Amino acid sequence: MDVQLYSFVIPTLIAIWGITRTQAGALGTAALLVSAVGGWLAGWLADRYGRVRTLQVAILWFAVCTFLSGLAQNFAQLFAARALMGLGFGGEWAAGAVLLGEVVRPEHRGKALGMMQAGWAVGWGAAALLYAFFFSVLSPEIAWRMLFLVGIAPALLVFFVRRYVEEPAVYLETRSQLAARGDRPSALEIFRPPLLRITVLGGLMGTGAQGGYYAVTTWLPTFLRTERKLSVLDSAGYLAVSIAGAFCGYLTAGFLADKIGRRLTFLIFAVGAGLIAITYTMLPFGDAAMLVLGFPLGFFASGVFSAMGPFFTEHFPTRVRGVGQGFAYNFGRATGALFPTLVGLLSAQMPLGEAIGLFAGLAYATMAIAAFLLPETRGKVLAP
Repeated sequence: MDVQLYSFVIPTLIAIWGITRTQAGALGTAALLVSAVGGWLAGWLADRYGRVRTLQVAILWFAVCTFLSGLAQNFAQLFAARALMGLGFGGEWAAGAVLLGEVVRPEHRGKALGMMQAGWAVGWGAAALLYAFFFSVLSPEIAWRMLFLVGIAPALLVFFVRRYVEEPAVYLETRSQLAARGDRPSALEIFRPPLLRITVLGGLMGTGAQGGYYAVTTWLPTFLRTERKLSVLDSAGYLAVSIAGAFCGYLTAGFLADKIGRRLTFLIFAVGAGLIAITYTMLPFGDAAMLVLGFPLGFFASGVFSAMGPFFTEHFPTRVRGVGQGFAYNFGRATGALFPTLVGLLSAQMPLGEAIGLFAGLAYATMAIAAFLLPETRGKVLAP
């Protein structure tokens, strides 16, 4: 929810502050770029100090920074707040996905991580509802700030995590073994053979998945408002269809990852996402067809992520799983974060929809190639 709130305020910031689309894209990119640092750092902290403690700090960090975004008085202040939010945003996934991947049995790991990823669609839906509500009852000058101020709400989840979530047994056993040997794994271990190949290909796969996703979702509300000429409430309805598709995509891909394997699931959803993104943004359709196509757009673009958590968990050893998974996934997020800015730049030379479709197609092609080159890990039992 906290991340997706920004996509809804882009048209308002352009109108009120007079920022360009390139600057708007840079604001979205800032959080995503810094999230790569946050993911790598949180992964290292999760390996060293624990998954649960790191998760709590990450949640508090991004919630507070989202709140501060609502208090920004100019572009520079908002840029700083969104960039800092990225540290917690990247760290939250790194700690949370590793934690869940380590406590779930191999035959259900894909479904469990898919359900966790489905929480993104729920948060996206919450952001859309808040957007429709605040912009209907308040002036745009106040409504966009209220959206960000509500972003403090996830901080309440820390109390739940602190009370009910425990460290995975495989992690605790690994820490005991490392302490007995006096061994302290290096954060740079993932850049040495045999893990280097996994780190590089995993980063490329993440780049494609997240580059395509953010190229579409960052600019989708603006595309619907400016090029499709939809009102706030009408565009919220179109987004609701995409969000419903995203929720179903997360769950379906998680199930398929356990049934047919991670790699084949990646290929199916990458190809589907690329084709639908190009069709949705670059071909002329009536409003009714756009509404229907929103479901498969959300389904495929979101489903590509469900198998990533278990896939990275199964490839990196427990001793460096946090830093390896955090870096590979968030490196993809950082390089993929450039896509919203590139879309903003290119939209000065061509229609926004064509710019979105072009970069989304390139991104998902990259993901499909990287996934094809990676080995299958379905059913792997994690060892200390």
